Amino acid sequence: FGEGNNASEDTELRFATCQSLWSQIKLETEQIQENLNKQLFDNLISFLRQSHSEFQEKTTEWTYQMKSREIPTAALVLGVNVTDHDLTFRSLSEILQNNFTPYIALLEAKDCPGIKNLMQKLMRQLMNCYVDVDSLEDEDYVQVSQNRIRCSMTSIINWYESVTKKTDSETPSKKRTSSSRHCQSPPVVVIFKDMESFTTKVLQDFIVISSQHIHELPLVLIFGIATSPMIIHSLLPHSVSSLLCIELFQSLSCKEHLSTIIDKLLLTTQFPFKLGEKVLQVLINIFLYHDFSVQNFIKGFQLCIVEHFYSQPLSVLCCQLADAKKRVNSLSHEQCENVRRLPSFRRYVESQVSEKQIALLTEDNFLKEVIQKLLEDLHFYNENYVSVLRCLHVFTSSLPKYPLGKQIRELHCACLEHEVWETEEYESSLQLVRMLNKSDLVTILQQCVEILGSSSGNEFDKTVEKLKEFLTQFQKLEAEAFQERDVSVSSQKELQKKTDLYHLQKTLLELKESRRSKKLTKFEMLRFEVVDYIDSLVRNYLVPADHKTLHEIMYFNTASVLRGHLNAAPRIALHTALNNPYCYLKNQALKSDGGSMSNKAPDICIVYKLHLECGRLINLVDWLEAFSTVVMAVEGPNADAASSDQVDDTIHARFIRAVSELELLGFIKPSKQKTDHVARLTWGGC
Repeated sequence: FGEGNNASEDTELRFATCQSLWSQIKLETEQIQENLNKQLFDNLISFLRQSHSEFQEKTTEWTYQMKSREIPTAALVLGVNVTDHDLTFRSLSEILQNNFTPYIALLEAKDCPGIKNLMQKLMRQLMNCYVDVDSLEDEDYVQVSQNRIRCSMTSIINWYESVTKKTDSETPSKKRTSSSRHCQSPPVVVIFKDMESFTTKVLQDFIVISSQHIHELPLVLIFGIATSPMIIHSLLPHSVSSLLCIELFQSLSCKEHLSTIIDKLLLTTQFPFKLGEKVLQVLINIFLYHDFSVQNFIKGFQLCIVEHFYSQPLSVLCCQLADAKKRVNSLSHEQCENVRRLPSFRRYVESQVSEKQIALLTEDNFLKEVIQKLLEDLHFYNENYVSVLRCLHVFTSSLPKYPLGKQIRELHCACLEHEVWETEEYESSLQLVRMLNKSDLVTILQQCVEILGSSSGNEFDKTVEKLKEFLTQFQKLEAEAFQERDVSVSSQKELQKKTDLYHLQKTLLELKESRRSKKLTKFEMLRFEVVDYIDSLVRNYLVPADHKTLHEIMYFNTASVLRGHLNAAPRIALHTALNNPYCYLKNQALKSDGGSMSNKAPDICIVYKLHLECGRLINLVDWLEAFSTVVMAVEGPNADAASSDQVDDTIHARFIRAVSELELLGFIKPSKQKTDHVARLTWGGC
């Protein structure tokens, strides 16, 4: 904050506001994720308690499991969003340690290429010690609490018996305290975070060994699965999978998780910061087409907050309304000029009369009063927008087709992008709404009454009264509907009495003609009235955010900047850094005109620029001479009084190091054709 052109008087306040906003959002996201995983974790803990109670009570069922050597196993299907699994397992291990058992080990495939490495990792996490698995057979021991133990399942059993005996021998008060948090003789929970990545042999060996000692060690396995539960049977033969007593647990899908995050963070008045349509679409597209990672979406959201407060000097006003009004009074003249430069404010000024235009552009005090009013309108717009958007989503999500999308995030993007009532999707949605039956329409109106009634302020009081009036009218139509039904039945009976062909044909023609000229029923007229009223709410309150004055203060719309941060282009970044180091280092000495080279640049930059002028094969001797010429051209007059041999050795060493760095980056490689040449690997501009 405050570097270069973005420096301003209120950088500290902007930085503090940014930090405060992100800390609130971070706490909210953690609470959301905890609530989403609560049901899953509760089911897991109940499964673990049930499995452990069978071990404690030594019931017939557990005896049967002992004989068959079945290990209680939870297959936890988390989905393909692998980057989110770490947070899920960390939360799970914390909950288990706090409420169930202190003995938990989290194993990853990269740390367990063999059964010895797996046992080492398991013992290290359970015993909190270092285990040397590369030692010889007669030295295959480790030092734990001044006792030498063997790296094996027997060692873990002996350790478990010793720690449980210590717990049993504690004083009653300590024992009561520990038992309130953990059960008696708590089981050992081993979590395989990425089961698909483990080799078949490692899993087979561990399961077979563990099943042989299951009567001595209350072991419970948790398999983290990203794809399908069938992977268990694909990795393990029947002889091994039959040793597991498997129960399946399914986590919430990542799409539902994302919808909840967007609903709680963006479609709320709790946080003043908002995302523009293009920015939100970039984050959603990365989520849908790259990794399905909710954590990466949250990191992208954090990046938007930092970029907004860094690049927008007026983001100091991106706070709650009461604080924003106070900060408006302390705006400096320069900050008032920043307000006048905003495109949305320019449009606002152009729509005013000439006298007010002059006052807005010349008088700071008058401008501050107008800014307070415009900020108040913007906050009210955000509150009303969310309420009406939820009502519209209730209508569109109840349709058999979803022209505007099934999820509320899709509807939100459509409303931010343009005036949604001008789109074909909106018109087709209204046509479908006009065909809803009475029960569905009444249910939808009741939900809308709840949504608008729970909104803050008195903006929707008349709207709620109007919707309740519609509900009352629908109830009155029920009695009339019964009467119309009786009339239609009597007309059908009269038609059945006329058996003469002429009279029958005449009656049918009269019925057909009456249906053509038939007026709308009261229910149909009322349904049209309801739809028209909802349409008026949409047109009044779901105006795109970029149509509102001062929306730049709260809405981050620079999608190109975000795309540049998130969509990596390593080749372009490398070329820019090596060809123009000033772009990243911001050192005035590195500024160069055109294609000139400065000896102040890093050696690798000089070598890179020289290599761009060469062909497929580069002569190292010529390259060194060119490098020496560039370096010595400026250094010569100011060089120290050293011998030419020493200077040559220094330059030679610098050149070798720079060439080695270029080879490491993949720009060149040694040539087999000529020993004193290297081959160039990259071509074309970036």
